[in-house]
Amino acid sequence: MTTENTPPRKPVNKLMFGGAAMAIVIGLGLFAFYSTADNPAEALVCKSSKATIAKMKPFASGELAAFQLADRPQDLSAISFKDKDGKNVTIADWKGRTILLNMWATWCAPCRREMPALQQLQVDLGGDNFEVVPVSVDLGDDSKPKAFYKKIKLDKLPFYADGTMEIFSRLKKLGLAFGMPTTVIVDKEGCSLGVLNGPAEWASDDAKALVRAAF
Repeated sequence: MTTENTPPRKPVNKLMFGGAAMAIVIGLGLFAFYSTADNPAEALVCKSSKATIAKMKPFASGELAAFQLADRPQDLSAISFKDKDGKNVTIADWKGRTILLNMWATWCAPCRREMPALQQLQVDLGGDNFEVVPVSVDLGDDSKPKAFYKKIKLDKLPFYADGTMEIFSRLKKLGLAFGMPTTVIVDKEGCSLGVLNGPAEWASDDAKALVRAAF
């Protein structure tokens, strides 16, 4: 009912209302899609990684209880650094092999302490299926980390370096690196399986069992 002083209400445009509601529903659907699969190509590359992670789960215990298995494996294959001769390499160069990617520096005391254990892990398990890949992030040239290798006789451990710390920055942006040392197990497709921020006894039976489960 209207009076002389009350203007009549305008009829609701049902078509416009329905269109707005549909736009909201579609928007929410797109948000959900991109929240769970913001990189479809990466999800496809790392699809098989989830089965490996499930296989590793019982072994993330004991000495490796702090190892965090990946909820969403990420493609790390494009990450690059240099080998002992200064040649650029990427994670993709290890396609077909599982790797233990370890970032360390000579100024990091826990890093230095775990290097002999990493060498022993390489001696015990290194081969066609697996390799320990330690990457020095000492700034500048590689003379200092190479001198450290020589001093403590790391003659059976491969040498890699990134004097710009770009590898640490990349992994930090991906939510994988928070401190030193940082160690990521990467599968045969170049996808992250899990990470440990901090040192570990990598030559222990617990560590070897976890690594073997990642093959």
